[in-house]
Amino acid sequence: MSDRKVSRRRSNRRRSRWAAVCGGVALSLTVGLQGVAAASDGPVPPRPPGRLLAAPAAFLGGLVHPEASPSGANDWSCRPTRRHPRPVVLVHATWTNAASNWSMLAPWLKRQGYCVFAPNYGGAPGSPFKANGPVPDSARQVARYVDRVLKATGARQVDLVGHSQGGGPTPRWYLRFEGGTDPAHPKRNKVHSLIGLAPSNHGVTASGLGTLTTELGLNPTVSALVGQAYADQMVGSEVNRKLDRGGDTQPGVDYTVIATRFDEVATPYQNQFLTAGPGATVRNVLIQEVCPADLSEHVSLSYDTNAAQLVSNALDPAHARPVRCGVSLPVLGG
Repeated sequence: MSDRKVSRRRSNRRRSRWAAVCGGVALSLTVGLQGVAAASDGPVPPRPPGRLLAAPAAFLGGLVHPEASPSGANDWSCRPTRRHPRPVVLVHATWTNAASNWSMLAPWLKRQGYCVFAPNYGGAPGSPFKANGPVPDSARQVARYVDRVLKATGARQVDLVGHSQGGGPTPRWYLRFEGGTDPAHPKRNKVHSLIGLAPSNHGVTASGLGTLTTELGLNPTVSALVGQAYADQMVGSEVNRKLDRGGDTQPGVDYTVIATRFDEVATPYQNQFLTAGPGATVRNVLIQEVCPADLSEHVSLSYDTNAAQLVSNALDPAHARPVRCGVSLPVLGG
């Protein structure tokens, strides 16, 4: 066989292989797009932007600018849409602030079309370490803020998304004791849903540190140094006893708890879960049961893109989508 014929055959084989590859790619793209179109009845929200140092960067930003609003939040001219009729109020954790806690979730929800609001509460003006005051006082501040949001937006209800204290005792106190709900007329509730990321719902032990200070009677001393929110969130505190005495939930409110097995603060993590009472719904989610490789702990859960997708599904369950699990690391998030 001549060298020319051998060369021609090799060239033909290469062209055939490329044609097969290109045809396969085109087929995959076509099937994928058809699948998206079939599964979607509206815009597909993008995956939350994950950056390796997003959480530490936000923490540093919150130290420098403790009163700043996170990007996408606190646009008081925002008006809710038919698709997203309820504003979302983000309630930060203990010893943080709105900017340090919500610099990933706030802009992402804003891009989805929500009116997003994020108060600073429970701390002295100018201090980066907020939500350290008594839980009932913080709940009253949240109550006033929600009233302001409802008045500015014209909405009838809000959805609350909170982290740690901000997803547990403070909003629950607001719902029960500060006018967030009307048990006799649940349709008049100011809050439609409460979504808690690692919420300190039934008290914390802080991996044993809280148990030690409680047993030694040191909680008042520690709270004098770091704020009353410390003692208020310990297992067996008066705040927790009062909240638990009437059951976990309020009629007419949808509750979602998103916990991580690796929580080092709100421990044991099972204390975060709620039990539904009359007229309420509860979804308790352990994130490792959704994304087994997720390594987020207490601090990084608000910068966990997997948790953010669960939040989005809880806010809009009619358009919930499977979580596309990504890497999420302790402290850093994902």
